[in-house]
Amino acid sequence: MADAPAYTPPKVWAWNKDNGGRFANINRPTAGATHEKELQVGRHPFQLYSLATPNGVKVTVMLEELLARGHKGAEYDAWLINISGGDQFGSGFVAVNPNSKIPALLDRSTPTPTRIFESGAILVYLAEKFGEFLPTDPSKRAECLSWLFWQMGATPYLGGGLGHFYAYAPIKIEYAIDRFAMEVKRQLDVLDRQLSANEYIAGADYTIADMAIWPWYGALVKGLLYEAGEFLSVQEYKHVNRWTDAIATRPAVQRGRMVNRAWGEPSSQLPERHDASDFQKPKAAE
Repeated sequence: MADAPAYTPPKVWAWNKDNGGRFANINRPTAGATHEKELQVGRHPFQLYSLATPNGVKVTVMLEELLARGHKGAEYDAWLINISGGDQFGSGFVAVNPNSKIPALLDRSTPTPTRIFESGAILVYLAEKFGEFLPTDPSKRAECLSWLFWQMGATPYLGGGLGHFYAYAPIKIEYAIDRFAMEVKRQLDVLDRQLSANEYIAGADYTIADMAIWPWYGALVKGLLYEAGEFLSVQEYKHVNRWTDAIATRPAVQRGRMVNRAWGEPSSQLPERHDASDFQKPKAAE
């Protein structure tokens, strides 16, 4: 391994505003709102404030899957949160998610509006509210929730770890990239072994565990995350690839991927969603 410049941590850490790479302008060591900005509210029971990153896609896929199963109470308005522009630090968004991360959901069907933040919590809330995609059998429920929380604990190594140091950091640090690449490949092997004996992540049924894991690891094995597919030899994980392709054919998944997306091919974008008919509207040219 190449020698890296020596670094001795200071006795007391101090924030260097310029040290953060691509996202330095929105990273800070404090919480709370930076400006006053109320959130828009539509006519549906659920108000989603999000962006079509993997964590955002989890929730829009879930909502679209619920609607596909006939749950009209799952109708929602999806509002775009521009995280590069700092929308997540507006007072209205912070009131829904004090952690200033997407996605954030407001359920206005309850006597007092209910806020839900963290994508895993949102999936569980919706699954329990509508009685879908979360098994009721205790053993199967435990298996599903175990994989859901596996994703919540594992993905920081993929996103904040490999993704940051491989794709976004201002300098390439061999040790950091090697460390996180090793862990991500271990995680892919965990999934591949599980899927070698199961159609879906938690067994024979499609669940919120699949919805949570697919936007991250499915996108990874298709080369859509951090352009790291070749680097990680993702073709080796044939069972993950099989599972990824199967889920990608689901119409609700295809719709969910579009919602709050404002980049890429115009036909793949739906920055805001307020009605099912929005998917049929012509997309504006880039």
